[in-house]
Amino acid sequence: MTQTIGIIGSGLVGKAVARLAIAAGYNVVISNSRGPSTLSTLVNELGSKARAGTVEETIAAGDIVTLSVPLATFEKLPANAFAGKTVLDQSNYYPGMGEFRRADLDAGELTSSELMQRHLKGAKLVKGLHNLSWIHMESNARPAGHADRTTLPIAGDEGAAKATVAGFIEAIGYNVVDAGSLAESWRIEPNTAIYFWRYAPKVPDGVSHEEAKRIYQQRGEPVSPQEARKLIDEAVRPSPIGGTLEGMPQVHVDLFLEQASADTIKQ
Repeated sequence: MTQTIGIIGSGLVGKAVARLAIAAGYNVVISNSRGPSTLSTLVNELGSKARAGTVEETIAAGDIVTLSVPLATFEKLPANAFAGKTVLDQSNYYPGMGEFRRADLDAGELTSSELMQRHLKGAKLVKGLHNLSWIHMESNARPAGHADRTTLPIAGDEGAAKATVAGFIEAIGYNVVDAGSLAESWRIEPNTAIYFWRYAPKVPDGVSHEEAKRIYQQRGEPVSPQEARKLIDEAVRPSPIGGTLEGMPQVHVDLFLEQASADTIKQ
């Protein structure tokens, strides 16, 4: 029986997950905070293996439910609906964006995924598919055995859930390494060596802006399972904790704004 991926969040990340899942043969149910009627254009683009639902319908339908939403929205998620569900947490802590900041996260008393797990008490939560942009999530995906296939980390407290999520990530185009428990997931969070930049291509100095955009949308150099393991094992907990937009290349910002504007026009 074909599995269904429930995707909460229809932004750039949620759309990338949906496209990869469908290409790998999964069914998809996708939702957002505005309701299924706002997703008709997207569902038509995704094709017959996709449908829109409410957040609750998406959770109920998903064999795996992805949280393709900002961490700041975690308290809006219907916690009781997740009981027994395998949940793929793609959220990250970016305290410099907006007004969402927590002293317990800043102090390292718990990781962002431990916070999410605490809210979704009955869920089996796995951190993963969170450490590369929507652009490179699609451009870096490669079939099993491909020489350029790259490796992504996961973390979680429940072995069967980690195996389920690993199987999904492998099916959509990546090797997987286990980074440990949710308490250890800081090793794969923003500002660590395996987060974001390692998966993005380097744009040479002196190229035109259009050429920079073209280059930036290509795949990054592949990360082997051995390199991923080394980056995880040698990680030092960042201080301060949390991601920052400082140093984000202008080309990334421009591509984000262009895509967000195009999506607004479609709606």
